[in-house]
Amino acid sequence: MGQAHQTLATIPNRYAFLDRIDEAVKRDNKLSLMLIDVVRFSDVSSSLGYQVGDIILLAIANRIKYLFGREILFGRMSGDIFGIVIPGRHGDRQLRFHFDHLVEHFKTPINFDGHAFIADFNVGAVANEPDNQDTIKLLAAAESALKQAKENKYENLHILNMSQKGQSGRSLALKADLKRAFQNNELEIYFQPKVSLKTLKIVGAECLLRWNHPLDGVLFPGALIEAAESYNMMNELGNWTLERAFQSALDFKQQGIDIVLSVNMSPTQLYDFKFIPKLRELQKRYNIDLNCLELELTEDVALSNSLMVKRQLSEARGLGMRVSVDDFGKGYSNLAYIRDLALDAIKIDKTFVLRLEENPVNLAIIQAAQVIGRALNCDIVAEGIETLEQMHMLREIGIECGQGFLFSKAIPQGDFVHLYHTDLIVGTSQPFMSRPA
Repeated sequence: MGQAHQTLATIPNRYAFLDRIDEAVKRDNKLSLMLIDVVRFSDVSSSLGYQVGDIILLAIANRIKYLFGREILFGRMSGDIFGIVIPGRHGDRQLRFHFDHLVEHFKTPINFDGHAFIADFNVGAVANEPDNQDTIKLLAAAESALKQAKENKYENLHILNMSQKGQSGRSLALKADLKRAFQNNELEIYFQPKVSLKTLKIVGAECLLRWNHPLDGVLFPGALIEAAESYNMMNELGNWTLERAFQSALDFKQQGIDIVLSVNMSPTQLYDFKFIPKLRELQKRYNIDLNCLELELTEDVALSNSLMVKRQLSEARGLGMRVSVDDFGKGYSNLAYIRDLALDAIKIDKTFVLRLEENPVNLAIIQAAQVIGRALNCDIVAEGIETLEQMHMLREIGIECGQGFLFSKAIPQGDFVHLYHTDLIVGTSQPFMSRPA
């Protein structure tokens, strides 16, 4: 086995991993790819904080690497999804053996600071076809297999034959879930406060979707978003979220709460010709100034450099809405896109904030974002603040606004109103954390 990784950052990311797969396929295409998704790992990060989450995720990664040995290629496809490439030809029986091997060894909990986590996995597996040299085709098949594994009712493994198209065993059920969630008002907006680091007053909030599942309780809406993407219902889901943000903005205004609400935008909404008319309709219906709402883009959407996206955002700003870029600096070295976007705020990705004390480069990156912000005449918001030291370091370099567990996690509207009217206490006292929902 190679050396254990000391941080998640040293594990090959999606692009580096794909390069390695590509080299392996060209060298000898007799291999199999398995994508390993840690089930509901977002619950761990949400409950224990991102720093603890990263420590546990690193332990999982190193254990997977140890289990499969030095012959495999190992990478991190996204937040909590890892990939392994196993050399040689494999039938379904061998791939199932590898899955069982993985699950059996993770029955032993991972312990950290009094917390124990038993990891469970969804796994999508595919053996490469004898004549296939196309890495993207191999990856697409593995991702299709993983999606099916997530949708399976009784089994967490799905092995896909590359000559087959992925079939969705629970696809109709997922679609029914989505329709039922709309009809039965199972969706809800939670609010994560944005706080002035100088005054510790709440100045804004990010709107985050939650799903009140009739059996499983409050869930992150990952399965619903997947279903919405599969059935071209992202606009419906996005418009529902947008309308709830308008309603909440009006509710807050009537209660004397003067803040800016941020709404995450999906690419499909920004490519919809009806988007701007929808904004006009909502503005008229709720009769609020649009400067109390902010459209939040992910960096990859901003990087798309689409003329239509730019036009839609320009028109939204013309109506008074603010526009911000989320996860700034997370995955892209090409900053050219930022020159051509009119922005009101840049949100620094939490990975730079969470390791602020450990690595002076993170501080330099945040200061570079400040320089860019000043040139663009836009605000800088720091995400993922979990410790007093992080807050003080950000204050000292002039960051004025932030969000994170130090202040509060995302909470329901009633709790948010209570929090807004409560003095936030940090320092010698514990920071305010919301009452259990």
